[in-house]
Amino acid sequence: MAYAAAKAALLSVVRNLAKELAPHVRVNAISPGPVLLPESFSSQEGAQHAERTLLGKLGTPEDIWEAVQFLIEGSYLTGVNLKVDGGASLV
Repeated sequence: MAYAAAKAALLSVVRNLAKELAPHVRVNAISPGPVLLPESFSSQEGAQHAERTLLGKLGTPEDIWEAVQFLIEGSYLTGVNLKVDGGASLV
């Protein structure tokens, strides 16, 4: 419950800051899916997380970097929450 509440609050802050700071500042968020798993996870646990995505694999730091670049270069984007989760949020 605490995680869900914190995430909802963060997304609300992004939307409200985008409204308050426009047009001089753009505010966006990235919601990553399974990318860097804890070192304590077994390969089986990693595979289970990968299976919970539509793409059937874990993301990489490069996937997140590509999303950051997209948001930086997209001068008409503000108030966006970009999910970089391999479709995990759709499962």
